[in-house]
Amino acid sequence: MVTRIKICGLTRAADVEAACALGVHAVGFVCYSRSPRFVPPERLAELARAVSPLAVPVLLFVDAPEVEVRQALDIVPNALLQFHGREEASACLAWGRPFLKAVAMTEGVDLLDWESRYRGAAGLLADAPSAGFGGAGRVFDWRRLPAAAQRRLPLVLAGGLDAANVAEAIGNVRPHGVDVSSGVEESPGLKSLARMRGFVAAVRDADAQDGAA
Repeated sequence: MVTRIKICGLTRAADVEAACALGVHAVGFVCYSRSPRFVPPERLAELARAVSPLAVPVLLFVDAPEVEVRQALDIVPNALLQFHGREEASACLAWGRPFLKAVAMTEGVDLLDWESRYRGAAGLLADAPSAGFGGAGRVFDWRRLPAAAQRRLPLVLAGGLDAANVAEAIGNVRPHGVDVSSGVEESPGLKSLARMRGFVAAVRDADAQDGAA
């Protein structure tokens, strides 16, 4: 099994190039102005040009007006969309693009119910609950997730992951992919090459050990 790796919250072209050189599967750009990792449209084109043709660009939105989504898609037309707000399934589907729907894993949340509501999604992204949107770099209780055999949609695991805990996360959750942001940063939006390299290596080691088991 190959666990897909997404590095999110990139704001510098050099970090995008470095992440792609490490072989990550997806790179994420935050199109939400209240985030410290916000990428305005005038910079999005520069970052998109730095994405390897073998990596998927992901555009993250939080209850964005249609004009903002359209503007970003005009700049990055091959992007996967990621919705972190209160967007209904019909609004996510309306763009005719593959999308991920983020789910804040608060107490009592049933991921299988979200699968039914967003059955047209390319996958669900399970994140830690926070006062705003996104996991704020915290790990949630992975026991809240249904077992891999019960899931119908691919699951991307987020929330406080880093090189030290991602192998444990993969072993416990068996996700389709893992999503990291603050766990590979020097400061919000500024990634550390050493931490990105360590994270990717930890994921690949976990996959290798699973394959050898």
